[in-house]
Amino acid sequence: MSESPLSVRDEAWSGGDTRLARAVARPMVRFLAQETASGVLLLIATAAALLWANFGGDTYHHFWETEVDFAIGAWQPFIHDGHPLNIEQWVNDGLMALFFFVVGLEIKSELVVGDLKDPRVAALPAVAALGGMVLPAAIYMIFNLGQDGFGGWGIPMATDIAFAVGVLALMGPRVPQRLKLFLLTLAIVDDIGAIVVIAVFYSTGFSMGWMLAAVAGLALTSALRRYRVWYVPVYVLVGVFVWYATFRSGIHATIAGVSLGLLAPAVPLLGGRSFEGLEDIFSGEGSVGRVRDANWKARETVAITSRFIGVLSPWTSFLIVPIFALANAGVALSGDAISKAFSSTITWGVLVGLVVGKPIGITIFSWLAIKLKIADLPAGVSIRHVLAAGAVAGIGFTVALFISGLAFDNPEFADDATLGILAASVLATIVGWVLLRTTPDVDLKASSTVENSTH
Repeated sequence: MSESPLSVRDEAWSGGDTRLARAVARPMVRFLAQETASGVLLLIATAAALLWANFGGDTYHHFWETEVDFAIGAWQPFIHDGHPLNIEQWVNDGLMALFFFVVGLEIKSELVVGDLKDPRVAALPAVAALGGMVLPAAIYMIFNLGQDGFGGWGIPMATDIAFAVGVLALMGPRVPQRLKLFLLTLAIVDDIGAIVVIAVFYSTGFSMGWMLAAVAGLALTSALRRYRVWYVPVYVLVGVFVWYATFRSGIHATIAGVSLGLLAPAVPLLGGRSFEGLEDIFSGEGSVGRVRDANWKARETVAITSRFIGVLSPWTSFLIVPIFALANAGVALSGDAISKAFSSTITWGVLVGLVVGKPIGITIFSWLAIKLKIADLPAGVSIRHVLAAGAVAGIGFTVALFISGLAFDNPEFADDATLGILAASVLATIVGWVLLRTTPDVDLKASSTVENSTH
């Protein structure tokens, strides 16, 4: 006799009724499935950018450098360094703001209802992420001390969630589920660090007036939420204003997306008892008004962060990020260009920072956190698993390319950094794959006994 889908689901750990399974595992499983698929599309977009840049003559750069101007009479609202924004800048300043809005939503959700809510659970990946940012940046600085490319130190600090989680997912059951959760939480903390770096170190031409306007827009968003204004178009209008004010302030416009995401409520407006007294609609006797009321109540039992992530994440994962890769990953791969890049301290700083600095920094800081009893290793995870995850975290790609575009005005420097990022992503994938394949499984019973004895 065949089992029902429900009984099969209940046999799996992620389908259980534990708090970890309900609050972390099942949401993460859905997230992992999407990120794996988007990683494949991101890889295709990167290959397309390289082919276009190398076999399309000058069409690649001519297309992305085409200026797109919007003017109302003599007023040109979108001017950067005296010129209208080109298509690449619209992608990086406009579309990527939506990507970072989703990042802000995910961070807010993790802080309120996810792993980052519990300091003990969040401690290990948070400390590990710090090591994975500090050591790569230090390595890059050593390579470029006194050089013109020193300002790119933020590039190797980044971790690409889509590629990194995709590599773990391709390994299937050989990778402990808690290691995937560790890497995902680490990447989220890494995103927080990247956002701070972008806001503080890679913003130029600061304007106090526009910054205050952006802050006023954020304050208005908070006030609307406090007074329970739930009409989405109002928030869209305020959000567009905040984005524009941030753009004009000199702070990178993507910070507006993150800020708006962090302001979104991560707790549902209504609780589970909101359907009491609406039983008649399920018997076919309810009026249109009663059905509309029930529909509103059903929607408000889901947090706004979850609703926005559900709607926007497919667009950012499957459209915006691939377009970003198509616009930024195109670099010449001729023999001369490669030879020049690999004689550049920028390329080597990025490459060594990501491939060597990331895993060593993550592993050392994790080991220190465990030894100092700040955190515990998850059940089924060894320190060698952490090293392997650290190697995979060296796939910086999306955010690394993004920071590279902010760090360098010189296109040659940007090309050197891009080649370093691409080479590092390939090497980090190989190293992570080998380490994961050769890391022995941990005895879950033994690790569970050790974990319980520490509490």
